[in-house]
Amino acid sequence: MTAPEAAAAATAVLLSARGIGKAFVGVQALQDVSLELRAGEVLALIGENGAGKSTLMKILAGVHQPDAGNLHLDGQPIALPTPAAALAAGIALIHQELNLCDNLTVAGALFLGRELRRGPFLRQRAMDQAAVTALARVGLRVEPRRLVGSLAPGQKQLLEIARALHGQARVLIMDEPTSSLTPGETERLFAVVRELRAQGVGIVYITHRMAEVQALADRVVVLRDGRLVAEIDGREATPERMVAMMVGRQLRGDRRVGHAPGEPVLEVAGLRTMAWPAHGVDLRLRAGEVVGIAGLLGSGRSELLRALFGADQALAGDIVCAGTRLAAHGPAAAAAAGLVLVPEDRKLQGLVLGMNVRENLSLPTLRSRGAWLDHGYEQDLAARAIRELGIATPHQDQVAAALSGGNQQKIVLGKWLAAAPKVLLLDEPTRGVDVGARAEIYARLHELAGQGLAILFVSSELEEVLLLADRVVVMHEGRLTGELRREQMSEQAILALATGMEVA
Repeated sequence: MTAPEAAAAATAVLLSARGIGKAFVGVQALQDVSLELRAGEVLALIGENGAGKSTLMKILAGVHQPDAGNLHLDGQPIALPTPAAALAAGIALIHQELNLCDNLTVAGALFLGRELRRGPFLRQRAMDQAAVTALARVGLRVEPRRLVGSLAPGQKQLLEIARALHGQARVLIMDEPTSSLTPGETERLFAVVRELRAQGVGIVYITHRMAEVQALADRVVVLRDGRLVAEIDGREATPERMVAMMVGRQLRGDRRVGHAPGEPVLEVAGLRTMAWPAHGVDLRLRAGEVVGIAGLLGSGRSELLRALFGADQALAGDIVCAGTRLAAHGPAAAAAAGLVLVPEDRKLQGLVLGMNVRENLSLPTLRSRGAWLDHGYEQDLAARAIRELGIATPHQDQVAAALSGGNQQKIVLGKWLAAAPKVLLLDEPTRGVDVGARAEIYARLHELAGQGLAILFVSSELEEVLLLADRVVVMHEGRLTGELRREQMSEQAILALATGMEVA
């Protein structure tokens, strides 16, 4: 291929969507959306939760069928009635929640559905050899017979990419690929994305993290309320400009103004968890105080919150919440004492996805009239939560599974606020939440702290810790390595403590 031919191939339109429209019951998800993806480019797709990003990507991947518009691949019209048809055409979607079977080997996962056989028997050696080559393409060096369940999140992400490329994918759609990765795993993923771009793969990259867009994107397209509202060159995509285009309104999310804390409402002494049984944790939280728990993945942050709430049994220790001593307790006893938890995984642990908005919001505080549920109470509670938290839903009877991640998170928060807690535990409160919903959650937490609610939260995003916290405690390998007051807090100081270093 000559140099001019190579340059032309690198800028050729690989996949295009023209005039795409899609409606679900009560919701117009997409309206007249058109975009193009070129070979050898990273196209960042950004927008608030509910903007239509996931719907558009599922149309491109054959999961949903458009009500209007059409798709073209290499300039030719194409129909994608199923995900299998999209894969056959070279279009692969890597979901935020990875679709891997932990009980399979790496080679088995790579070849799932397209195994190499000789008669009824698997050609295991040939699959292992091919797996080594496929994994090397994405820089993943693991034994092909290693179980998928033993891999780290970053390794699983790379395995998903290898699996797509092994199926000859030329279009790779990545939905929030770094949401569960460490900084080191994220850097490795970035390197793979850049290598694939150089090989001519077209990549659609969906993320809420503006720094990732700046690091990777050649172009940026912005969806808002189901419409494509902007397209800019990646070099011009400043965080301020992207946020303004995504949201279209003024955001509230400034660093919180601290107030003098009140009396202690949570006192923890010598708490030991199953994950880190050798270390005891001591902690005190006052009314109106916002305390962040920082640390690297695996440091014991989430395990600490779960033990406080009674979701996991503590090995030892003393917990007193608002004057009530909790010992060998479960979530019901913790909630009765005024201690509640918004968990990290809202879909599995925070919501009943098949229930509607009203039912989810009222679950912890159900009331009855004789043998019947008090539906009037439910309706009033739901109306108040929808109004105060800005939950975007067409009605109270909307199934929770149909809402965006940000609105689902607001429901989990709202159902516990209805219980009038004394202490609110939050585990990764804005994971997978767009900038608009994130700012609204921040503003509500500021208000709640100002009203005297004590908040203890875990976040992997240091910017979030610095924005929200009055002070931060840092964990390393199951123990508290230090505490930083507001004037001492910095990313460098937090990371030093998170890696076990002492800070002067």
